[in-house]
This record gives sequence, C-alpha cells and structure tokens, in this order.
Amino acid sequence: MKKSILTTFQVLSLAALAALAIYLAPKYSNPFKYHFEVGQPWAYGLVTAESNFAIYKTDAQLEAEQKEVLRDYTPCYTLDTAAVQGHLMVVSLEEKERLQALGCTNVSVLYNRVATKVAVADLYTPKEAYEKTHRNIAVNLQYDSITSDNLRQNILSSISLTHGMVQEGEKIIDTGEIVSERTYQILESLRRTIEEQNLSHRQSLTSTIGVGLYIMVLVAMFGMYLYTYRRKLLYNLRHMLFFTILMALLVTTAFIVLRHVAAGYIYLIPFAWVPIIARVFYDSRTAIFIHLITILIVSIAAPAPYVFVLLQVITGIVAVISLRDMTQRAQLAQTALFVFLTYSIVYTAITMLVTGEIMNVEYHYYIYFAINAVLVICAYGLIFLFERTFGLVSNITLVELTNVNSNLMLEFAEKAPGTFQHSLQVSNLATEAAKRIGAKVLLVRTGALYHDIGKMAHPEYFIENQTGVNPLQAMSCAEAAKVIINHVEEGERIARKHRLPEVIVHFIRSHHGTSVTRYFYNTAVNAAKTAGKTATDVNKEDYSYPGPKPSTKEAAILMMADAIEARSRSLNELTEQSIAEMVDQMIDAQVADGQFSETVLSFKDLEDIRAVFKQKLIEINHHRIVYPTIEETK
Repeated sequence: MKKSILTTFQVLSLAALAALAIYLAPKYSNPFKYHFEVGQPWAYGLVTAESNFAIYKTDAQLEAEQKEVLRDYTPCYTLDTAAVQGHLMVVSLEEKERLQALGCTNVSVLYNRVATKVAVADLYTPKEAYEKTHRNIAVNLQYDSITSDNLRQNILSSISLTHGMVQEGEKIIDTGEIVSERTYQILESLRRTIEEQNLSHRQSLTSTIGVGLYIMVLVAMFGMYLYTYRRKLLYNLRHMLFFTILMALLVTTAFIVLRHVAAGYIYLIPFAWVPIIARVFYDSRTAIFIHLITILIVSIAAPAPYVFVLLQVITGIVAVISLRDMTQRAQLAQTALFVFLTYSIVYTAITMLVTGEIMNVEYHYYIYFAINAVLVICAYGLIFLFERTFGLVSNITLVELTNVNSNLMLEFAEKAPGTFQHSLQVSNLATEAAKRIGAKVLLVRTGALYHDIGKMAHPEYFIENQTGVNPLQAMSCAEAAKVIINHVEEGERIARKHRLPEVIVHFIRSHHGTSVTRYFYNTAVNAAKTAGKTATDVNKEDYSYPGPKPSTKEAAILMMADAIEARSRSLNELTEQSIAEMVDQMIDAQVADGQFSETVLSFKDLEDIRAVFKQKLIEINHHRIVYPTIEETK
C-alpha cells in the first residue's frame, strides 16, 4: 500500500515536469522553424520553394530607397494673407531650425489652393524680418501636417517592398552551405511569406500535440530508466522531487531565453549543471541519462538542433568524467575549464567539418562558452542548496565530516577515548572492505566514525572506556542490556542535534540492526535455567536492538566491521587461525540472523569482505620481535 501511494506521487512529479515543459516550449504558429545566421552553415536539410514567392527587401535597402524618393519631398505650409507684410514669408525660429535639421531646401506654400515652391533660405524668422524691415512682423506661415503627411505617404507608397521572385521548385539552400546575405534575405522572405499565411486551427492544434507527445515520450523514458535500473530512487519521493526540480530549472531557463531573449544566448545557459549536480549525489549513468533527457527536451526549440545536442551531450559526458569523485571545491574550477575547452573544440570541429573553412567560425560563441564555464563554478551553491533542501549528502560534506579535528570529534575523543579509538579501527576495516567490493568508500568511512557516538552520553557504561569498576555489574541483565541498547538512541539524538546528514543517522541506527545483546541475554537465560525455568521465560525483546536492519552495502559492511573489531579484543590468542575462525563465526551468525536481508550483498561480496577483515586484523595484531637486552659482564 505504501509503495503504491509513493508511485502515485512519482507519476505526478513526472507529469508535472512534462506539463511544465509543454507549457513553456516556444510555440510556433507556422511550420517554418529554422534558425539561421549570416556566415553560419545551414544545419538542416535541402530547402526548396514549394510555391512562387517574392523576395522582400531588407530594412537597409528600404531605408536607402526612402531617402532617395524623399529627396524632392517638400513640406506644405499655409500662408496667412492677412499677416503678409512686404511680401515676406515668416515662420517661427523653431520651425525654421526643424526644416534645416531635416535637410529640406524647399517648401510648398499653399495660397488660394495653389502650391508655390519657396526656398527655405527665403523664409524669415520674426527676428530676421525685423532686421530687414525694422518692423515687427508676425508669423504668417503655418505647417500643414495633414497635407504634408498625405503627400509623404503617397511618395513612400510608390516604393515596392519586394524585388525579384523565387520560382516554385527552385533550390534555396542545402545542408552545410554557408548562409550568405542573399540567401539570408531569401530565407527571411520565405519565413515572412509563411507567417502571412494564417494556419488553420487544426494545423496549430496538431503542432501542439506533436510537441506534447515528444516531451511525454522523453519523460516516460526517464521514468522507465529509473524503474529498470534505479527502482529505489523511483520509489523515493525526495529523490524524485530532486530530479524533476533540477531538470525543470534548466528547461524553464532555456525556454524563457528562447522565447523572450535571443536564440544564440542558449549557449550561455550552463546545462552542465545537470550532470554535475546529479553526479555529486548519484552515479555517473544516472547523471548522464538525466542530462540527455534534459537536452533532448530543449532541442525542440534550440537553434541548429543537432549541433546543440552534440555540443551539450559531449560536454556533459566530459563534466561527469572530470567529477568522478568530487571531494574538493577546486575540482569545480577544473571541470569548468574542461567545459570551456570541450565547447570550444567541438564547436570549432563541427564548423570546420561542415564548411571546410576555419574563417566561418563565429568568435562571439567563444565568449558565450567562457561565460558558461564561469557559471558552472556556481554549481557549488546549488549543490549546497540541494543538500539542505532534500537531505542529500555530497562527498565534499563527507570529507568535512571525516575531519577528526572537528569540534564534535574532539569532544568524542575526550569523553569516550576508548570508543573513539574503536571507531577509528572500525573505520579502517570498513574502508578496506568497501574498496574491495566497490561500495562507497568515503560514505563507509564517515559512517564508521560516527556509528558509536551515542556512547558519549554515558561512556562509563562501556568497557572500552572503563579503568576500574564496571557499573553494569550492579544492575540486572535486563537493566544492563537497556543501558547498552540506549546508546543507539543517544547517538541519533546527538547526530540530529549537530545536523548530521540522514544517511549518517542511518548508520548509527542500523549498525546493530535487530540483533541481541548476546552477553546479557545469554547470562539471563543461563540464570533462568539455574532457577528451574526455561529460555522462553526470558523476554528476548528486552535484549534486542530496535533496528532498523542495514539497507545498503555500506551499512552492512559497518555492522560486520563493528562486531568483528569488538570481538577481536576479547580473543585470548591472536593467531591467523583464531582470527579467521572468529571472522567466519561473526559473519555467519549475522547472516543466519537475517541482518542483511534488506541489502543487495552477494555471496561473493561476503567472501571478499571476510578475506579483507582477516587480512587486516592479522596485520594489525602481528607480533613484534622482542628486543634483546644488553647483558652485564661479570
């Protein structure tokens, strides 16, 4: 029931991602979805004219023709005959300056419906008229805006917006050809012609359905990948929210840029964030797959889609390889450099491959790639944010937690020195075993350091910290067992107080699983039998740890290392045979008790772990030679 409910939420999260992508995807009202620039190779197939269409003039061409035809244009003015004195035509100072700024040499003066051409130089301002006649003469020419605008529009309307025709079936451009200025003009004319032909509602709906189906197939593929290879992640809502939010962040940014900014700026967006952040928290295969799905979704609107996909996929793979194990912040700077170099080299290679000319490279793209690389470094902030938001843990955090000089570790060493040394030994054993079977080494090391931290609360109850009387001897077996078992609960409390990651808390809670405090339980059973009772009279639950059992390889390794290291200290004789027998006995008992039933450990893993523990314990406990003393001479 629980799994089915979680599955519903997972489906909803994937559906929300698909719906967001479909909603934000740039909508095209026509089938002309090509992106092109002058000097760039044509990234699509052969394009021919499906019908005759006119070639529209460029803005520059139209502007030049307008200037030419307007050269003889004269603004119109109306003469106020009542204000004419001495046949002088007077305009305001502002009006004359405007005419001069426009470059007009003549104006048309309307008088009794007759237009007379008058030179601008023969027009007077009030000041100039006074200097000529020594009389104040009022302005008698008024600008006739209506007549002037009509005349101007009539002149401009004589200019044709097109020049030349493209005939039906005529080739326009083919794959790999460079977009020249002439070809660019023809392509723009084709686009404009198609846009002017209104699409039917049916065509628009069909296009939208196509986009929707494409995106839903990609999102479904992502869900199928998780179901097939990473089912635990699929059934965990926290991980699913992480995946969908990370992908939605990049998809949303890309579609906003494509819809409202400029297509070329798509290369400013750091798509490498997706594989980098996913790789920090998960495995390389998952990181690359998430990146691939994200890129394919964005590609439906990206300029030159196949070039875009090639660039992003190759760069994402390089980013994942460079961050195989991210343990230092400086590694992001190195990855950013690899991202810039990959973008630059692949872009240059594709351009040279398609065009055969290095001169066709657009150098502003290298600036985009450099900015993109700088933004890659900012992924560290997102890693920290996702860690806190989703309870994930990165290798950087684990490295920080393994610092034995941290305040918590120093307090641990001071309050429970014996337990601290035990934790260090367990950490060494577990680390070597993790290396052998390919488990997460850094995670095991960190979990081992903190697994017994609960003993800080009452270190005097644990034999490794005792130097005198054991206070447990004054308690009943059940009371003593409860005190010992309680260190797990105390460990969880301390871990949460210091905000340790949830995965470390799991190590603390599961390192004894549901096992029994065997010393006190066996003692209680023996005492019951001596008193004439049976073993069933002893409540086994009073002596059992609450669990949970280990659920990962790493937690299982820690359980084995913890038990074996503790037991090795009780051996009377440390020989290869006694150590080997003890290791086999402890692991066999845990397997028989079902403590590893929730992990994916194989029989080979168990055999490899046994071998590592035996070898390391022998190395740790090897005998040293006895140094001879100097005998005194008689």
